[in-house]
Amino acid sequence: MEQQLKQLEQEALAKLQAASNLKELNDVRVAYLGKKGPITDLLKGMGKLSPEERPKMGALVNTVRENVTAQLEEKVAVLEEQAIYEQLEKESIDLTLPGRKVRQGNRHPLTRVIEEIEDLFVSMGYEIAEGPEVEKDYYNFEALNLPKGHPARDMQDTFYITEETLLRTHTSPVQARTMELKKGEPIRIICPGKVFRRDNDDATHSHQFMQIEGLVIGENIRMSDLKGTLDALAKKMFGDDREIRLRPSFFPFTEPSVEMDISCFKCGGNGCNVCKHTGWIEILGAGMVHPNVLEMAGYDSKKVSGFAFGIGAERIAMLKYGVDDIRHFYTNDSRFLSQFHRTER
Repeated sequence: MEQQLKQLEQEALAKLQAASNLKELNDVRVAYLGKKGPITDLLKGMGKLSPEERPKMGALVNTVRENVTAQLEEKVAVLEEQAIYEQLEKESIDLTLPGRKVRQGNRHPLTRVIEEIEDLFVSMGYEIAEGPEVEKDYYNFEALNLPKGHPARDMQDTFYITEETLLRTHTSPVQARTMELKKGEPIRIICPGKVFRRDNDDATHSHQFMQIEGLVIGENIRMSDLKGTLDALAKKMFGDDREIRLRPSFFPFTEPSVEMDISCFKCGGNGCNVCKHTGWIEILGAGMVHPNVLEMAGYDSKKVSGFAFGIGAERIAMLKYGVDDIRHFYTNDSRFLSQFHRTER
């Protein structure tokens, strides 16, 4: 039996060395070390040996089995490494091919308009103030000289959660909260944010939109200060050659109130489709803070005064970038948004 074991070991080792792939190697393993292999058969026949021969032969069989197993594992490692190299050789990357272009996003046009306006006013010493979008009726209307039942509320019909809680119709509540917090101190803020109104969506109206409002309160604040501020805003957003004009208007929270127009940036004031052949484009509403608003916030309207203005970010973006439908800003259409790569500063 000892001679038979040595012969099996030599045969197994020779076939292991001759194996050229993992399949042939596995066939050798099954043939010699499998359940029906000769080495396993020898182990099963150990019971026929005498008690004196059994330990010696058992140790010899185990040694042969361990040698074949060790050589098998070494050969497996060699062939696996060889298979990896062959696969890499077949799947080699041609470094001369151009890479796949990674598309980069860009800032949304509304974000860009808001940031541009914020940068302007921060450079002028203003602070950026924010407030809740779900607002109390008091701050949205009453604190701004719009008591319950006031007819001007109809222009700002909104979505009510309860009788006293609503989605804000403008960012003016941030101004009211800031005035209440400052308790008579000077204020210079802008308030960007999302607002809501019960409008039917069309090319120029949306049930939600972005608004930026400004508020300045202090001693000797005059209409001329408001005009100079709005002139700087117009030139920043539409060019240094823009002119502005102020027309009388009405807002419950300002007195006097004005609408601001800018000279048409397309025709230079000669008349075109953008300005509806008037030479002027309406941009925003503004005015001097109403004394009632100052008094309700704890300011002495005889000692201090202020001005406020409100502008829609969509309105500016539509004019600045030639967008003809406000709904484009909210549909997340990459074909629309990708156009603003070329206008990125």
